[in-house]
Amino acid sequence: MPTAFITGVSGQDGSYLAELLLAKGYEVHGLLRRASSFNTQRLEPIYKDPHESGVRFFMHYGDLSDSGSLVNLIRDLQPDEIYNLGAQSHVKVSFDVPEYTADATGMGTIRILEALRASGTASRFYQASSSEMFGSSPPPQNESTPFHPRSPYGVAKMFAYWTTVNYREAYGMFASNGILMNHESPRRGETFVSRKITRAVARIKAGIQDRLYLGNLDARRDWGYAPEYVGAMWMMLQQEQPDDFVIATGQSHSVKEFAELAFDHAGLDWERHTLVDPRYYRPSEVDYLLGDASKAKEVLGWEPETSFEDLVRLMVDADVKLLDDELAGRLVRLDRDH
Repeated sequence: MPTAFITGVSGQDGSYLAELLLAKGYEVHGLLRRASSFNTQRLEPIYKDPHESGVRFFMHYGDLSDSGSLVNLIRDLQPDEIYNLGAQSHVKVSFDVPEYTADATGMGTIRILEALRASGTASRFYQASSSEMFGSSPPPQNESTPFHPRSPYGVAKMFAYWTTVNYREAYGMFASNGILMNHESPRRGETFVSRKITRAVARIKAGIQDRLYLGNLDARRDWGYAPEYVGAMWMMLQQEQPDDFVIATGQSHSVKEFAELAFDHAGLDWERHTLVDPRYYRPSEVDYLLGDASKAKEVLGWEPETSFEDLVRLMVDADVKLLDDELAGRLVRLDRDH
């Protein structure tokens, strides 16, 4: 039974990847950062009592800022594959906490690679790189496009990218970078613009909210479906040689287009409910991301399946259902209390 270790397992990508690997027969171990509130909601579909027989999913407390915990875990687990998905991943927030972003997102990668080197563990390593590294480089962006990051997050990811390349070349490690364009799902964090839009649509439709405040409506992104993108991560670590790949749909749409489609799907007028708030502008903006995933198609056999339109609709439908379930639950509790 192959063993995988995932940092950032409680996030959108981590939860989908854990599900994928379990379906493929892996034993999966996830790194969980200690918090005073529950942060494992995305893992509920796969969580089982560790004392039950046949359990193949385990969570371990640790942190990307703590090299000791990483060394101990990697040495004890001896995983066949490591997927480093953990990071401070919100671009706007990275301007507010640049030092922490650099530590978790950039230095976290070198700590894992050093833990691998120090322990002598022959794990295959996947680094979650980001299209934010391209920044202001003109589209389309592929593996040969120069990086010009426009945020502390993008800079930290670029450090992690080149660290991965350096350890591959210097120590012969199987270390691959996945440069993923924006990928969304109903599990996306609520502060990311895609989920912020679809959640607001559900609340406006239900009469709970009236306005949605957004920043730069003209920013263009290459938006894909997260469950398909974690499949590409796994494919990268099944190759004979490590390499770096851009994962993308090859189509780009603006934030305005995303909002228009989301509101329209719910039978709402987006202009009536949406306002631009300059507080959401970034000090420096990434205007246009459009990925070229030709290499991934040729080498990995990977292609996106979900269209932009279907992605937006499925996210709106999921948030409408989630809100309906929450409201129904509140009514049940009120009836019970009275």
